[in-house]
Amino acid sequence: MKSLKLIGLAIGASLALSTAAFAQDITIAVAGPMTGGESAFGRQMKNGAEQAVKDLNAGGGLLGKKLALEVGDDACDPKQARSVAEKFASARIPFVAGHYCSSSSIPASEAYADGNVLQITPASTNPLFTERKLWNVARVCGRDDQQGLVAADYIIKYYKGKNVAILNDKTTYGKGLADETKKALNKAGFTEKMFESYNKGDKDFTAIVSRMKRENIDLVFVGGYHQESGLIVRQMRDQGMQTVLMAGDALADKEFASITGPAGEGTLFTFGPDPRNKPTAKAIVEKFKANNIDPEGYTLYTYAAIQVWSQAAAKAGTTDPKKVMETIKANAWDTVIGKMEFDAKGDIKQIDYVVYKWDSKGNYTEVNPKGS
Repeated sequence: MKSLKLIGLAIGASLALSTAAFAQDITIAVAGPMTGGESAFGRQMKNGAEQAVKDLNAGGGLLGKKLALEVGDDACDPKQARSVAEKFASARIPFVAGHYCSSSSIPASEAYADGNVLQITPASTNPLFTERKLWNVARVCGRDDQQGLVAADYIIKYYKGKNVAILNDKTTYGKGLADETKKALNKAGFTEKMFESYNKGDKDFTAIVSRMKRENIDLVFVGGYHQESGLIVRQMRDQGMQTVLMAGDALADKEFASITGPAGEGTLFTFGPDPRNKPTAKAIVEKFKANNIDPEGYTLYTYAAIQVWSQAAAKAGTTDPKKVMETIKANAWDTVIGKMEFDAKGDIKQIDYVVYKWDSKGNYTEVNPKGS
C-alpha cells in the first residue's frame, strides 16, 4: 500500500489515512532534512530507509504484514522537527528512524516519548540525546564526546606546538562537538589560539578568516555542518591561507567536495569506519550501486537502524514500542554495519571513530595514524 503522505496534511486527515494503512501494513517512518542546507544527509537517510523496507518486504515483511514508509522533512529546524514528531505520534506510527541534526532529534524525542513512538537516530551525536533517561531513544552512531576525543588526539599528535583555532556554529551539534574537542585538548595541556562562533547559514566568513590569518592558524577545527565548512575552506584559500580545516561527521557527503572544489583537498573529518567497506555490507552496497546510489555517510546507518528495530519487533512478537525497546536493549543485533549492543541509555556499546582526508578528486579516505 502506498505511503500515507502525512507531511503537509491536517492531523485529522492523517489519522483517517493511517487507520486504512494499518489494516494491511505496518507503517514506519524516516525523518530528517529532506530540504534545506543539510538535505544531502536527508537524502542519505531516505535512501537507506527505502532500501531497508524494500528488502524486508521482499523477505516476507514483519509479523505477517508488509511495511510502508513515511518520510518526514524537518529541514534541521527544531520546531519543524517537533511538528513532524507530533504528526507521526498522532498517526500511531510505532517507530521512526531519525532525525539527523541533534537540534531536531532532541525536541522530537520528547514528542515521540509522549506519543509512544520508538526513535532510533542514525546520525545525531550530541550526548544529551541519550542522557535524559527517556525510555524511547537509541542511536546506531557514536557521540560527540567520542569523536571529539579522536579529533583532539589527532591534533595533539600532528599539530603539537602549532596554532589551532576552534569554531562552532552555535547549534546543538556544532557547539557540542567543538566544546568536546576543546575539552579534550585542554585536558591534555593543549590550548587553542582562538575560539569563535558564527551563525549556521552564514555565507561571509571574511572577518573570521582574516583573524585566523593574523594569528597564523595552522589548523582550524570546525564544529558545524558541511555547507559553512566548505565556504570557510574556499575563503581561506582565497586569502592565500593553506590552513587545514578539520571537522566532524557532518562532512561525510560528497556535496562538501562540490562546494570546495580542489580547495577541499587535505580537509580532515572524523567519522566511523566506512561502513561501505565492511564485509557485512557487501551485498547491500551492491544493491545500492545497482540503482546508481553511493551509500555514503549515514545511508547504511539508517538501514541498520531499521534492521535493529525490525529484528527486535520480530523477536518480541509485537511492534509495541516499549516492549520492542526492552528487547533492543536486552540483546545483540546483526546489522549491515556489524553487530550492535545497546546500553541502558540507548547508546551502542562499541564505537570507533577514525580520521578521514578529502583528496583533490572529491573522495575521502581513512588517514592511517601510524603512517607518515
